[in-house]
Amino acid sequence: MSDLEAMKAEVKKLSARAMQAKMDLHDLSEELPVGLENVMATATRVCESYAALAAKKAEMKARESAA
Repeated sequence: MSDLEAMKAEVKKLSARAMQAKMDLHDLSEELPVGLENVMATATRVCESYAALAAKKAEMKARESAA
């Protein structure tokens, strides 16, 4: 597997994690105030997931440009 293919696979995996975190937060919001104690931790997970995804996409774009 090439480096670019591995990065694409990693982006796909990070994207799935970010979407799952977003859906978890959405589900929590529908149940409020039940689960209120979990909102901040879940929101943090959403932010971290999307930040990791953005960083990996930027890295992949930089490598594509260098090639």
